[in-house]
Amino acid sequence: MQTIGLLGGMSWDSSATYYREINTEVRRRLGGHHCARLAMVSVDFAEVREFQVRGDWTGAAELLADGARRLEAAGADVVVLCTNLMHKVAPSIESAVDVPFLHIADAVGARARALGVDRVGLLGARWVMEEDFYADRLARWGVEVVVPDAADRAEVDRVVFEELTQGVIEDRSRAAYAAVVDRLAARGAQAVVLGCTEIGLLIGPDDVVLPVVDSALVHALAAVDAALGGGALVPPAVAQVCS
Repeated sequence: MQTIGLLGGMSWDSSATYYREINTEVRRRLGGHHCARLAMVSVDFAEVREFQVRGDWTGAAELLADGARRLEAAGADVVVLCTNLMHKVAPSIESAVDVPFLHIADAVGARARALGVDRVGLLGARWVMEEDFYADRLARWGVEVVVPDAADRAEVDRVVFEELTQGVIEDRSRAAYAAVVDRLAARGAQAVVLGCTEIGLLIGPDDVVLPVVDSALVHALAAVDAALGGGALVPPAVAQVCS
């Protein structure tokens, strides 16, 4: 079993999901007293949030690259960044270490392909919904992204940062998210991606009309695959070129 390096704290609520789901899956697969070999660097999210608000992505990249280097020094065989939004600076993190970096959108894309869907609705922080870094990565898997309209994007983002990343779960926000998913379904989305690792704390498959791809859960399972020798996540087009 290889050691999984978790770069977390953004927020710690969803980092706890990774710890629980990774260990639950290792126990399921291996049985007995088995649990995952893990190293973790947990940053202060308040510092990261300041970088986000200021638009200082260089500062954020430097902070997280340092965290990844510390994970490698601690013996991590693979680095897992426990957040969707900060994959905006994934190239800086990946280039800072010599061990593999497991991109969250690759885990999401692989799950969408397994579900047989090629058009997904995307919920997350506004940068995830509005910029190309996430949608472009999913496109490598043949998955098209549909995002909420401007008003819905503003509400989804508000709930993420004013509630979920501060440990607040509100029934009215669950209902609001369900309504957003309804509108995405009406626009042809075949599944909904929970593209913020905290959203799974608010809604699940029983709350919405579409199949759910919970980024935190599929990323955690991909980390277990990597640790137990399952190999890298490779988009179909890349796999075809390499074959």
